This record gives sequence, C-alpha cells and structure tokens, in this order.
Amino acid sequence: MKASGSEAVSRRVQLVAPTIQMLPVRTPTLPPATHTNTFLVGTGEAVLVEPATPYREEQDAMADWVQGARLRGVEPIAILATHHHPDHVGGAMALRERLQLPLWAHAMTAHRLDGIVEVDRLIQDGERIELEGPTPTSLTAVHTPGHAPGHLCFIDEASGMMIAGDMVASVGTIIVEPTDGDMLLYLESLRTMSSLEPTALLPAHGDVIRDPQAILSFYIEHRMMREGKVLEALRARGVPSRPRHLVASAYDDTPKALWPLALGSIEAHLIKLEREGRISKQGDRWAPLV
Repeated sequence: MKASGSEAVSRRVQLVAPTIQMLPVRTPTLPPATHTNTFLVGTGEAVLVEPATPYREEQDAMADWVQGARLRGVEPIAILATHHHPDHVGGAMALRERLQLPLWAHAMTAHRLDGIVEVDRLIQDGERIELEGPTPTSLTAVHTPGHAPGHLCFIDEASGMMIAGDMVASVGTIIVEPTDGDMLLYLESLRTMSSLEPTALLPAHGDVIRDPQAILSFYIEHRMMREGKVLEALRARGVPSRPRHLVASAYDDTPKALWPLALGSIEAHLIKLEREGRISKQGDRWAPLV
C-alpha cells in the first residue's frame, strides 16, 4: 500500500533538537549537493526557515509538513530566508501564498529579491525572535555576510545549535564569488560564528555538523591555504594576470572539471588581496607588487 503524502514526509523529517525539525528538499543546487535543508523551529509558535525548493512536489511535501505540525499545535508565524540564492528562496513566493505566512529576511536579501518576491519584515543582526509554546523558543539572528551580502544564521538559544545556511556544508564546499560574495567578509563571518561557540551547525546542504569548531577552523585554514596558492601563482607569473591564468597552479589539487567554478573564488581572493594592499590591479588584471 502506498504511503500517504503526510506519512511519506514524516519519514523524511529529522528531529535534530527538541525544538528543531529538519526536512531536506530537492533543489537545483550545485553538486555534489542535491537537496537544501529546511527547518521548522518551535513547539507552539514556530518559524519555517529556508523556503528553498521551486519544485511543486517538494512544495507539496513542505505544505504537508506544516499542516501536520499545525494538527499537533505547532503554528508557524513566518518564513525566514537565510539569503537570496535560488536554492534557498526558490519556493518563497509559492509557499508565502500557499501557507499564508509572511516572509522575513535581512534588508540586503530583500533588496536582491525586489521584483521577485515581497519581503514582509526585515531582520536585523542580533534580533531575537521569541516563539511561545510548551517549550518557549528563542532564535537570535546573526548577520554573516561573505557568501551573500544579506546572509543570516540563526542560533537556537535552548540547544545552542546554529542554522548556518550556506556558510558551511557537510557535503561539497562553499563558493565565494565576486558578484555576491566577499572573501574578506566571509572569513570575518566564519570567525564570528566560531566566537559564538555553537553546539552544532545545521547547514543547508548535508548532515548536522556535530563538531562546529573543527569545521569552522578547517574552512578558515582552507581559504587561507588557497589564498596563499593564488598569491604564489601570481608571483610566479610575474605579470598582470586574470584568474584563468592562475587556476592551473592555484587549483592543481582539484579536478579540472571544477576549475570553471574556481575562477570566481580566485577573483574573490584577488579582490581581497588588492584591498589589503598586497597586490595591485591594472585594468582587468592583477599584478604582484614589485
């Protein structure tokens, strides 16, 4: 006998903390990831974090999930977006209308979603979202720019867990590219996350990260390693260069199939190095200092 929609969804839901449920939904994200984790936080009043999926059948799953929660007395009051990338807000408009819930996000996310979907309330850095219920719940928003300008993480005060969006992942890596990204801010945000000492990280892609300090340290060390290779490659060429001139040396430990994605990260590193006064820019190329 085929399971009902709600039964099928319940098998996918994970209780990751007493007040936090997680449902991975299929999204058009970058491989090796195939899903984006969505979260329902609260035991009475609740919030739905990451309106991620553009796919109707997955939106149906999220709607079934919320309906099941409502039958148990858990009533979402809003949808929260960590940032504006398509695999995180692909279902924002549909779910906002279908669930009749307002969409909350950072001002910079709202700016990038202007004309796509309306953001009903702006969330500021440090804002506490209080949720009443059998177990009162409080989420604190942390502005963590770098991957995206308006990126927010959310700390569940009771468990100490941090919903981390796209700042880290347990599958694949995080891309920081020059259009939305800022390598200097990204590294600062990782250090901010570390300083808050979360008990675990709930990433948008992959499993719960149970050793947050180890993964945050790894991410910082990995980025600094890569930056060193970019700078070394630029100095070895000795002439003004574009990212495509440096990728073979800076990413010699990475499969060539990934080099097109690496070009954006190289440019983000070059922009950071230029801002720090360690290299110069000449037209559309960067040059080592003499």
